[in-house]
Amino acid sequence: MSRGTVRSAYGARAKEYTELFGTIDNTHPADQALIAAWAHGLDGKVIDAGCGPGQWTNFLHALGVDAEGVDIVPEFIESARQHYPNTAFRVGSLEQLQVPDQSLAGILAWYSLIHTSPDDIPTVLAEFARCLAPGGSLLMGFFEGETVEKFPHAVMPAYFWPVAEMGKCLDRAGFLVTSSNFRKDPDARPHASIIATPHPVPHWFPEHTVVRRD
Repeated sequence: MSRGTVRSAYGARAKEYTELFGTIDNTHPADQALIAAWAHGLDGKVIDAGCGPGQWTNFLHALGVDAEGVDIVPEFIESARQHYPNTAFRVGSLEQLQVPDQSLAGILAWYSLIHTSPDDIPTVLAEFARCLAPGGSLLMGFFEGETVEKFPHAVMPAYFWPVAEMGKCLDRAGFLVTSSNFRKDPDARPHASIIATPHPVPHWFPEHTVVRRD
């Protein structure tokens, strides 16, 4: 989906979406535990990429994390600033986070890529890889399925992703997957999460390159 389509679709339903999901009380306790544990080891700035109403950005801020929420939907950012005035938010896109290279300790992308087409996923992951410092960490949440498949989401079409396929995309973007998680709750779509870190060896370096020293 194009950025404009996503922005318009969520902008039109921002008030409804915020009322339903805009507080941490409406999130799963297991997700809270996972994100808190992930954030505990981060030392530096963290961006909540695709922050929506800002509940997770504020959750990180309350844990003492230097967190900033970024979202393409101005209505979400306006609401987040009103509800969480002590937390930083700005309008921006996942494809261009507008931070210096290797400047972030972490990126949280919690269900913020579900509307991104498979063809565009590499562009977003490449931007995440550019922004993360060595030793930094990416935590993604998404809908899990047996195949990469579009489905009718309440706001606009979204995608299921097998964990293994998303892992391959991360590998190609220069990430090393360190852990993954799967959960199926009653009357809910299957959930998956992946934690990945920038690959310790430059991903562009040919595997069998011989370096001459003469």
